[in-house]
Amino acid sequence: MAYVDHAFSITDEDLDFEASYVVHNRPPIKEIALAISLLIFGTLGLFFTALGAVLFIPGFYYTRIAYYAYKGYKGFSFSNIPPV
Repeated sequence: MAYVDHAFSITDEDLDFEASYVVHNRPPIKEIALAISLLIFGTLGLFFTALGAVLFIPGFYYTRIAYYAYKGYKGFSFSNIPPV
């Protein structure tokens, strides 16, 4: 039996999944507040190297995504930020 890759096939089943997906493009306030607080505490915690890095790296990453989504950069949206 031959192997068939269905990753790029378009069928009626694929349309059912897309119909139930709704995009909300409003800013996720809690997630952005968490990212900013991680960035601030990570910056302050850089004196304590390990804890500062654990807080700073995800804080910077998600704050950058939120900023680019707010500015409307292509490829960035608020849906890229995971819910809290």
